[in-house]
Amino acid sequence: MTVFEIALGLVLLVAGGDVLVRGSVGLAKRFGLSELLIGLVLVGFGTSTPELMTSVLAALDGSAGIAVGNVAGSNIANILLILGLTAVICPLRVEPAALLRDGPANLLAALAFTGLSITGFIGREAGVALVLTLAAYLVLTYRMEKGTHTPSAELHRGEVQLVAPPAWKTSLLLSLVMAFGGLVMILGGAHFLVAGATRLAQAAGISDAVIGVTIVAVGTSLPELVTSVIAALKRQTDIALGNILGSNLFNILGILGVTALVSPLQVPQEIMQLDIWVLLGATAILLVFSMSGWRICRREGAVMLFAYGAYTTVVLTKALG
Repeated sequence: MTVFEIALGLVLLVAGGDVLVRGSVGLAKRFGLSELLIGLVLVGFGTSTPELMTSVLAALDGSAGIAVGNVAGSNIANILLILGLTAVICPLRVEPAALLRDGPANLLAALAFTGLSITGFIGREAGVALVLTLAAYLVLTYRMEKGTHTPSAELHRGEVQLVAPPAWKTSLLLSLVMAFGGLVMILGGAHFLVAGATRLAQAAGISDAVIGVTIVAVGTSLPELVTSVIAALKRQTDIALGNILGSNLFNILGILGVTALVSPLQVPQEIMQLDIWVLLGATAILLVFSMSGWRICRREGAVMLFAYGAYTTVVLTKALG
């Protein structure tokens, strides 16, 4: 039953995330919103909704390890697993202008997460600060790129084209049904995933933080994996990189911030001692690889995949040993 709950939760999260994004993009296009705004806000929020719902429900359920571990583990998986796999499929082209804006922002967000984790507690005041920082970043980015055709602006518009529904699916009623239905699926998926993951941790005698940074984190990152792999197969690799950079920002500033607002979080020791430092190192590696020739080649992608395998092995060995 536990395995079935987790599997059902993951399926609902992936399917619901995809339907929600497509329905929301369809609604936005019907109301005449610019593709830049849709790509910057709706696609970013939409692909991070599974992480948001899972972390919030876990926090309300008293499973801070799943809530915090989901954010840390998702960002680690986004960089080392998803970008690594995507680069192996097709080397990633890096847009310098987009990276020079989003790269430092990702590093600062990771540093803020590290600082908060070291204190062992993420309260509502920190949650407010994180959410306001995300809002300021989105407003600043939109104002900088509105009405322009810079590479970074085109990247956000390209994200919309990647997920936008076909013209015949953009009716107002169908878009509403898709957006609402996707949200319901995500809520149901998050419920089943958190319940199943909690029971699995108890049955295996390991902490919920370990489950959070492994099964839950990878599961809630599946929408980003699907989007990035599709972008790689279409040779739109700059969109794959932009998708991950945006998702990681949303995860720390938005998801961690909103979750802390809903329910202050006690950071588990395991995350303080290992996972947060791996996240910081993975972010640094991403920036170094990205700026070395403004591309991430297959060899660098393989290194990232190997690093993720090593990290997961260490986590599980410590938990089971």
